[in-house]
Amino acid sequence: MKKKLAFLLFAVLLIMIPALQACSNSSSGSSDSGASGSSGSGEKINLTFSAWGNPAEIKVYQRAVDGFNKENPDIQVKLVPIPSDGYIQKLQTQLQGSQAPDVFYVGDGDISKLVETGKLAPLSEFMNSSESYAKPDEFAEGLWGAAKKDDEIYGITVDCNPMLLYYNKKLLAELGIKSPQEYFDAGEWNFAAMEEVTDQLRDGGKYGFIVDNSWNTLFSWIWANGGDVYNKETGDFILDQNDKGIEAMKFLEKMVKDENFTYSGSLPKGQGAEAMFMSGQVGMVSAGRWFTPLFHENKALEWDYISWPSNTENKTEPVAIPTAYMAVNNDSKNKEAAQKFASYYTSTLGQEARLAGIGNAIPSIGGIDEIVTESNVPEHVDYIIQAREQGYANAIQSTIPGLDKEANDIMDLLYLGKDDAETTIEKYAEKAKAMIAEHKGE
Repeated sequence: MKKKLAFLLFAVLLIMIPALQACSNSSSGSSDSGASGSSGSGEKINLTFSAWGNPAEIKVYQRAVDGFNKENPDIQVKLVPIPSDGYIQKLQTQLQGSQAPDVFYVGDGDISKLVETGKLAPLSEFMNSSESYAKPDEFAEGLWGAAKKDDEIYGITVDCNPMLLYYNKKLLAELGIKSPQEYFDAGEWNFAAMEEVTDQLRDGGKYGFIVDNSWNTLFSWIWANGGDVYNKETGDFILDQNDKGIEAMKFLEKMVKDENFTYSGSLPKGQGAEAMFMSGQVGMVSAGRWFTPLFHENKALEWDYISWPSNTENKTEPVAIPTAYMAVNNDSKNKEAAQKFASYYTSTLGQEARLAGIGNAIPSIGGIDEIVTESNVPEHVDYIIQAREQGYANAIQSTIPGLDKEANDIMDLLYLGKDDAETTIEKYAEKAKAMIAEHKGE
């Protein structure tokens, strides 16, 4: 009996050895995957990624998600868009309740306050590791803005979006209006030319230009006149002492008062600048490249880029460069996998996947500009590359938590025609100087 029992045990062991070897091999494979961000259990890691964007932009983001998922079969990323309106408020609520996505976009005006919450994972160590698809030194230093604090990286520049103007070529032609490109070719694309074009659009029963309330629009107008808002060396607010900046503010006041410019915040509910542009209601709008995929899909639309009008002796002046950052949730259960995806999305591979052809931005990483210019969409696509070479990210105002919002609230009254330029500058100066002093601990 004992011999039979021993024989049976021996037989069972012989049967189990291959299965045990298979489990051992599987475990070893998961361990290798674990170094790449896997759970180490052989199970696929599921990550959530959130961003804002119009439908065409979401399609662009999905390209990079698909590329990462294909290259990393042990990790599955799901894109969960959040509407632009209320995006940061919803994200903050999710972070506070530990319900936020693993990876998410953060705007340049919001990242400093999120850094202070401790909810963003530090990224420098991972980005300098062999697991990262992108290294910090591949990105233009001037684009980090408030995403870098005390030499620690909390957000990776997704790409960049130098500001320029879009104009409706067909609409201007139908109204017999000289195009911005004609002014530009003659070296006359300045504030006076902008006023002439929008005068004629208004008189033709159309909206001239839709002006947005954002730092990138405001700073671009001020820089276009040779003015400035902040001292780039010290970070001090100087607009109230800067003659060229004050002059630009008065130009904005006049354009709003004369109805050449229409404030986007005063448009009827459901009316956006891009929809009005496509329907031929407005002649000009400002943006980075983010309207390009949407406008390109509208085959009946005839449009082009033009540089921001320069009101100095230079043909072009610096413009603002809005940036968004990829941040990783510090509470993510799969932080390493999330960091890996963030590095892929912002790497050469990720930016090529998103921006090639008719993308929604231009590269923030060097050496791949041809993926934008080779599209030839629109005709003067090179203007946006040129704008990047001269422009600046929001590297001062955005580092003061909450100041972007306070500035927008103050500018809101000017764009609504309730405050003049002088009053607006006084309010802006008082608020900015107080917040900067408090941030510095003065």
